[in-house]
Amino acid sequence: MSRELINPDVESEFDELYDRVCEKLADVYGTDDQVIVTGGEGILGLESAVACLVDEDTDVLCLSNGLYGDGFADFVESYGGTPTVVGTDYDTELPLSELDDALAAGDYDVATLVHCETPTGALNDIEPALERLHDHGAVTILDAVSSLGGVPVPTENVDICLGASQKCFSAPPGLATASISERAWERMEAIDPDSLYTNFLPWRDPSEEFPYTHLSTNVVALDVALDQILEEGLDTVYERHRTAASRCRERGSDIGLELFAGSERSSPTVSAFHVPGRAADLQATLDEQYDITLATGLGPLADDVIRVGHMGYQADTELVERTMDALAETV
Repeated sequence: MSRELINPDVESEFDELYDRVCEKLADVYGTDDQVIVTGGEGILGLESAVACLVDEDTDVLCLSNGLYGDGFADFVESYGGTPTVVGTDYDTELPLSELDDALAAGDYDVATLVHCETPTGALNDIEPALERLHDHGAVTILDAVSSLGGVPVPTENVDICLGASQKCFSAPPGLATASISERAWERMEAIDPDSLYTNFLPWRDPSEEFPYTHLSTNVVALDVALDQILEEGLDTVYERHRTAASRCRERGSDIGLELFAGSERSSPTVSAFHVPGRAADLQATLDEQYDITLATGLGPLADDVIRVGHMGYQADTELVERTMDALAETV
């Protein structure tokens, strides 16, 4: 990022860089669908997907067991659509029986779901839901921001799969990524969204010009991050995440910490420990006394969950040991 800036508006070098990054991302996504990279943090991708597929005539099924799953419904409402939330408690797996009931009772154009609910550390088993939604004919939007690059993402029945440059890629925040199926592109063209920053359509063929001046330095950083992942090998990367997660949870169990989502549903990218009423105090102590930064929960779980992120370059057992040593002294 400290090298001479590439001007994305006038230098062909940037066009070549962008194409190269999209090709590498497609390998990580494991898809033949088109992959794009837009300027803006990962939430921009979530909102853009809704903005491009939803209008006032759109019925959307939002499958949820977490904060980000619920948040999709807010985006749907803001773009004039009608959301139906098929939800459950945040510490529970996705409600497939309720999903079946909803699909039998209604006709949904679009469906949203989340792979990894980072605030609770839960990795959802989404393939059964995706198969049902595909059979129903709904265009699917998947939030894979905190799983892509650290966990295999089942993209086969996903029409728009969303990621970001931070999290498991360990590049700076500032870019949203998306794989987009032909069916999703066709629906976008039918909806014809009139926004700019939340419109994916101009990215379908940016060969003449990008919709706006791209974040070229961030794209350079993502390119290097992708090289590191692909050179290590995706299978090796996934195993490194599983190993770091396993060690984190062993140490957590040793000091009496319980996983909020339970051992079977917790993501290899983050461990969310249930510490009712103590998260903020633990976070402050670890920061002040050990120079270790952990996240608390979000929303209703803001002070009840402390999260250890082991994703990207932080999926490292030595870093896990240091963090858990500090937690052992603190809890």
